[in-house]
Amino acid sequence: MKKVLKWGVTIAALLVIVFIVAGNYFYNVAVNRSEESVELYGGSDTASTLVDEEEQRKLEEVLEWTENQTFEEVKVESHDGLNLSAVLLKSEKPNGKAVILAHGYKGSNEQMPGITKFYHEQGYDVLKPDARGHGKSEGSYIGYGWDDRKDYTRWVDLLINEYGAEEVYLHGFSMGAATVLMTSGEDLPPEVKGIIADSGYTSVEEELAHQLKYLYNLPAFPLMEITSVVTNIRAGYTFSEASAVEQVKKNTLPLLIIHGDQDELVPTDMASTLYEAASGEKELWIVRGAGHTEAYTVAEEEYQRRLKEFLE
Repeated sequence: MKKVLKWGVTIAALLVIVFIVAGNYFYNVAVNRSEESVELYGGSDTASTLVDEEEQRKLEEVLEWTENQTFEEVKVESHDGLNLSAVLLKSEKPNGKAVILAHGYKGSNEQMPGITKFYHEQGYDVLKPDARGHGKSEGSYIGYGWDDRKDYTRWVDLLINEYGAEEVYLHGFSMGAATVLMTSGEDLPPEVKGIIADSGYTSVEEELAHQLKYLYNLPAFPLMEITSVVTNIRAGYTFSEASAVEQVKKNTLPLLIIHGDQDELVPTDMASTLYEAASGEKELWIVRGAGHTEAYTVAEEEYQRRLKEFLE
């Protein structure tokens, strides 16, 4: 009996060690800051490479346009003492309108050139932050939108107090979409007028479980729970609390949710879940033929038209 008990204790101890090692491994892969790219199921977290000649021409034009713009670097300090960096493209004819663009996982403010040009042409000041743990912003971990939601309230205050913004919109892609959705549940000033979320996930827990299933062929339990505990210890938040669904329930602002019907990185069903949960005035647009964050590429004219209608 004692021998059986001894073996049982030994096996239990080994399992605990294995789970701790696994939890830290997945934390380092998914949450810990790293310049290394991560292979995600369903493609990269940014729009796919354009191969069509017409699309390639458009891309070259917008990149040339971007190079000719004057972006000003601006900074704020986060609630937990991090120096956060962004670039600001001011309107040539200031009218009090501004938009904050939120990039995706492992991205930076150098992305989203097409939508930057669109907003600039509509007369908006365009602010493009580097999320904490990305680009020039400080931070040893990736917040997946959760801690970032507090950072975005700082960016909103900067636009209002330093640049005289009277109308502010938040527009995010992928992790950036989850960021603005999570921000929507915060106590925002009246100058914030609307939220646009393109390819956002419902919660960090559900998105990482989705990736775990397809990349490693592993069930969510118990690895997600263990990695969440490690994340809480090392980064200060849990996967379950980082929920865009719970935040949009508190939202009172007009909300436009955009998602591709071919999105495998962030399942399209998540858009419907977010839409059903959201409070306030809301609109859901599922873009046929679009993969992850590809809606602007696949349906540029309609995307711009719907945005103009939403902003107006």
